[in-house]
This record gives sequence, structure tokens and C-alpha cells, in this order.
Amino acid sequence: MSSPAEDKECGVCTGRITSQAVFTAECSHSFHLGCIFDKNSNTSPLKLCPLCYTEWNHLPFYKPNSDSNVFHTNVYHPLELYYDYPFLEASMPESLEFSDDDDPLLEASMPEPLEFYDDDPLLEPSSASIVEAIPERPAISASEPVSLFTVLLKLKAPSLSADAISSQRAPIDLVTVLDVSGSMSGNKLSLVKQAVHFVIDNLGPYDRLSIVSFSSQARRICRLTRMTDTGRYDAKLAVDSLYASGGTDIVQGLKKGSQVLEERRYENPVTSIIFLSDGNDTCNGRGGSYFRHNSNFGNGPPEYLNLLPRSIYPGDGGRGPQEMETIPVHSFGFGSDHDPVTMHAISDASGGTFSFIESYEMVQDAFASCIGGLLSVVTQELRLTLRSASKGVEIKSIPSGRYSSEITDQGSKGTVHVGDLYADEEKEFLINLSVPALPNSEETERKTSLLDIVCSYRDVVSKEMVEIESELVEIKRLKTVLLSDTTVNLEVDRQRNRLHAAESITEAQKMAETGDLFGARTLLAKGRTVILGSASAQAGDEFGTWLEEDMMETERRMGSAQLYQREGRAFALSGMSSHGTQRATTRGKKVAGAGLVENFSCVAALQSAPCFGFDPYSTPNMANMVFKSQQLSKTDDTTTNEK
Repeated sequence: MSSPAEDKECGVCTGRITSQAVFTAECSHSFHLGCIFDKNSNTSPLKLCPLCYTEWNHLPFYKPNSDSNVFHTNVYHPLELYYDYPFLEASMPESLEFSDDDDPLLEASMPEPLEFYDDDPLLEPSSASIVEAIPERPAISASEPVSLFTVLLKLKAPSLSADAISSQRAPIDLVTVLDVSGSMSGNKLSLVKQAVHFVIDNLGPYDRLSIVSFSSQARRICRLTRMTDTGRYDAKLAVDSLYASGGTDIVQGLKKGSQVLEERRYENPVTSIIFLSDGNDTCNGRGGSYFRHNSNFGNGPPEYLNLLPRSIYPGDGGRGPQEMETIPVHSFGFGSDHDPVTMHAISDASGGTFSFIESYEMVQDAFASCIGGLLSVVTQELRLTLRSASKGVEIKSIPSGRYSSEITDQGSKGTVHVGDLYADEEKEFLINLSVPALPNSEETERKTSLLDIVCSYRDVVSKEMVEIESELVEIKRLKTVLLSDTTVNLEVDRQRNRLHAAESITEAQKMAETGDLFGARTLLAKGRTVILGSASAQAGDEFGTWLEEDMMETERRMGSAQLYQREGRAFALSGMSSHGTQRATTRGKKVAGAGLVENFSCVAALQSAPCFGFDPYSTPNMANMVFKSQQLSKTDDTTTNEK
């Protein structure tokens, strides 16, 4: 019969623990001694448990043989996509010396303290998300029912301090799916390689990256690897081996990328795919040309998208976390010849975003903005639950954009599924209610309770579900309503403008697909007039000005059929993605997050950047990463010029 030790597996390499040197941590997980040492620094052991993330206070040490330098390396295994290492890869030398593996003696000059209150503090969970409810008006008549009364729900994620990034954000499993077809040759592929190098350099040791390339066929060139120093080196070698040739098989590329994630043995909390392509699918039928010649755009995307795994393209209208878990695909249309409709459809169905990179030189900044968000996830599985707080108050509608929502129990309950939130990210939702008249309304002033609100999410530090109850939402009921009580709150008005802009761009894009560009431009022009005439815009709201300018630029890019095909379609769809998710995307020549960088002279100032301004939906962490990318590009340019 085997001993208990023989039945254990190493928490790093998953090999059986038998007669080799063993380290059992205070969290009770066991490891081969060699497996917990970084291969690039043999005398520096890991400090966090790779299985439960407990910080270790008692660390082993050893002195390796001078000629012992045998470690696992990132070998490409083309037929074994499941061969991803756990979060900390096995790095055990062939032989060890154990002459120094006992703890040092307590020095006589350090007497034992009389009281033992010197233990390390516990790791604190991240700060709570903030939920605020704002009724559209301060008071309504007590004697009359209101068929449509709006409450604004404002949601903000906690911040992520620079010195706590490794402990207060969720590590990620990221797959880059890169187009290397013949059209990507030359400077385009060189710029993409540089951009992926930037991604590699900014992932942490608990993040894992896999790289898939596709042309006429797809190939995984780097398994799902932790971004330690060795992992980064191996990943960069894989990127540098890429060359352009062949056609474009988008389906096979995304199949391979999703296969890497579906067949992994271990899972980091955050999972995403970054997908870049500069062309139309040439291997699966109609591709983007289908949309340019088919007037029935509203009937749905091309059938070949149903060849994609349901984990990234559920199909049949499947959307939202309550229906099935999807892998978010963040798509990047590169240049003017990509297929924006297909790429937007994939991102939209999977819960990702679609960005339009108009200038090739922008690709590194665009990737930087994306990972700036992905590397700052502080809450997961976030859900808002709303309940009617008074008899007769009904929830009529929740225009939640790309976030799924439902109304149940005959209007007495509503739910909004938000999912992951980046640090400092804000989401705002309008809840439309009907409010009944009050019986016996002769009193001068009464109140009606409208909504009970509960925000629940998983904290990425404690791994526990957290529930936050917002203050009860109430409204004054007056016998006589004053003119001042009828004024709509400007924040509610601002969100109505956002929804109006999003709906206008969506409808205009549909009209443009049928060839009615004049009708599309007319619709956008009317929408701009409505927004400029709104109370918030008249009060000088910057967001209203930004929305109007965004719609005007969308209108300009629909100026002709040729212009629309070259850039207008992609610009409109990237705008729809951004407004629908309330998340920044790169659009045309504007990189998400770059606006905040331009308006602040130092990175520290970005932490106090306003939510709205020149770069709505961007977060400080996205802007910080873009700033880092731009500074690196300036340094590279200076070095090149000096040579």
C-alpha cells in the first residue's frame, strides 16, 4: 500500500511526490523542492502558493550544483494543445545539494519576544464597488400615476493601486490569434510582432499567454505559458518566427484559439482572446463580400460563423452569462480591407469588443489599451438585482445595451448581468418604471419607495461572493408639484443621450448596408440635433458634445459608398461596440485611452481623470498602458534616429 506522501502530486509539475526533496507549505500544499525555484534565479523561491495564492512566510533555500542547469523549456508540441503547464511551470534541476536546506539558527542577539503580536496582516479584499441610484425627478404628484419614470443606476468598480496590482487583480489566460496571411507581409507583420512583444512584456508571472497564427491553416506556435522571464523569452521567439503567406481562414484561427482554452487543465480567473485580421475569410465562403452585396443584412450574419465553437459564437441568439459561458473575443480590424461585420459579430456574441485600427502604426497602442483593461479586472460575475419596493411599482424596461437583462415576477423583479469590471470602470443603466397614484393623497407630502437594489459580485482577492445593498430608492409624492420638481436630472438626461446616440448609429448602419446612405446621414443629423438640444448639452455637458462629434464623424464616413466600404462600416461598428458595452474601443485614428494621456502630463494624474471628457469609457489603467506604449515608441524612434 502506498504511503500518503506517495499519493500526493506536486502542485507545480503534477508529478508524484515520492523520494525527491519535498517542500510542504503552511497552506498544506506540497511541491518538489526544485519546482518552487525560478529557473533564472535558483536561490529565489516562489513566495505565493500557485494553487491557492497564500503568501508563504517560511521559505526553503538550497544551493544547486554548479553544473546543474536542466529545466523544462517551452517546447512546441503541435499535437498536444492540452499540454499547458500549471500557473507556475515545473522547473526542477536534475540534482540538488541539501547541505544548506535547513533553516538558519536563531541568532543569540535576537531574543524571543515576550508577546507575539508581530504576525503579518491578512491580504485585504479589494474595495467595494459603488452603487448609486438617481431618480429622474425629485418629486411627482401623489394623485396621478406616472406611466414612465426613470431611475439611473450608477455603478463604479474599485480602484487598483499601482503597488497592489499583483495581489488585487485577477490573473489572465490570454490567447492571441494573429492573421499571418500573405496580405500581412512587410511592415504590417513587423508592427504586429512589436505589439505582441509589448503585450508579453506587460503580462505578469501569474498570467499565461498562448499564441496562435493563421493563414490558410491555423497553428499554435506557443502553448499556454506563464509569463516568467523564461516564458517571455520563449513567447518572443515564437512571435519572431512568424512569416506571412497564404490565404485567410478566420474560422480555423478562432477554432484553434478556443481549443487552447477549452482543453487547458488549469484556469486563471480571467480568460480572453485577442483576434487580429486585415482581410476577409477566403476559405469559408461568402465572407465580408456577402454583406456588401446582400440587401438582407438584418437577417443575420453569414452562415459560416456557425462553424465557430459555441464558446465564442453561441449562435441562435444566445447571449449573456445566464445562457452559456463564453470566451470574450476582442477583435481588431487592421487597415481598410478587413471584414468588420464578421469581426464585430464575433465580438458582440462572445462579450468582447471590436476595434478598428485605421493606421497600421497604431496597433501597439490599440493592444496596450485592451490589455490595460484586461489586466485590471477587480470584480467578476457582477449582477444587479432590482425589486419593486412598493405595491403597484413595476419595472417596465431596462435598456442595458450588450449586457443581458430580464424582467420577471410580473415586473416586480429585474436583473442585469454585467460580468467583469475593470478597475475604476463605470457602467450606468436606466431603469424605466411605472408608478401608481397614491390613495388618500390629501396629505401635503408623502413618499413612495421605488426600488430595492442589490449588487453581487466575486471579489478577485478573497474569491468570495460579495453582496452590497444600495439605499432604498424613494421619491417624494406631493399634493402640489412645483415647476422645479419637474426638472429632469442632468445625469439621467446624459444617459438618455448615450442611448439615443447608440440607437441612431445602429439604425444608420443598417440603412447604409442596404445602400441608403442619404437616409443614414439624415438620421444621424437629426439625432445630433436632438442631443444638442437636450438639457444636459445645453448645460455644457462634455459627454453630450462628444456624442454629437462622434455621430458627426460617423455621418462623414458615410459620405459615399466607397468611403463607407473603406472606413465607414468599421467606424460605425466599433462605435456600436463601444456604446453597447460602455467600454472604450480603438476607432479609426483614435486609440482608446489616448485622450486621457493627451490631457494629463503625468501618469499619476490619470488616476484622478474624469469619467467623461475627451475619452469616455476609458479607465486610468487603460490610459496608463497606452502612455507606456507611447513612451516606448518614442524611445525606439530616438534610438533608431541615433543609429
